Amino acid sequence: MILKKLFFSSRLILLVFFLSFCAKEESKEQRDTPRIVAFEVNPKKEQVDFYWKNAQGQIYGNAKNLKTQLQKENKKLVFAMNGGMYKKDQSPLGLYIENEKIVSSLVTREKAYGNFYLQPNGVFYINKENNPVICTTKAFKSTKNVKYATQSGPMLVIDGKLHNKFTKGSKSVHIRNGVGVLPNGNLLFAMSKERINFYDFASFFKENGCKNALYLDGFVSRTYLPSKNYKQEDGNFGVMIGVVKTN
Repeated sequence: MILKKLFFSSRLILLVFFLSFCAKEESKEQRDTPRIVAFEVNPKKEQVDFYWKNAQGQIYGNAKNLKTQLQKENKKLVFAMNGGMYKKDQSPLGLYIENEKIVSSLVTREKAYGNFYLQPNGVFYINKENNPVICTTKAFKSTKNVKYATQSGPMLVIDGKLHNKFTKGSKSVHIRNGVGVLPNGNLLFAMSKERINFYDFASFFKENGCKNALYLDGFVSRTYLPSKNYKQEDGNFGVMIGVVKTN
């Protein structure tokens, strides 16, 4: 009888553990809303890379070109999104670091036209230990130990609070994409499925527990995420952010 009870208890514990594990895994898929498509990634376990130009110096520009190049390297593009604002020549606007190399310097100018300069703006970076960080431009201290970085603006969430320039019910709506850091240390990428204002878009990150989140770009934004039937491969961007698997 005692053995039967122990056997039953062990099976019950295993069942609870299994269901708990499944719930955690499934939660990645439940972050989507009717207005927003989201993708959660663990940069400690999954390969997150930033891309601008290929080995021949050609700008990737969009997910289609990036996917084609990666296929030649026996790699699979799991996810891609435009990763920040850019100039007319598609060069990064603000700080850009790729594979520890500083391609474009940090912009500290505060007053100018456009969302990039809506203060505070910020920096999204991944260090050499694959820890992701999002901080304001003023809080960004050093490029040492940084593997990837992109600067953009405005910040969406700052220390758990929405950007103070955002207005609830604002009529200024566009397609928008951004990135936040979740309480578990994972990255949360998101793009609106429809035009949305800054307040509602930033609220999505705050409601998911992101203490800091950064706006990446606006109406031109595209997301490549075949696992959710999003295959937007067009565009003509500067920096691209991708999650890659080796075949």
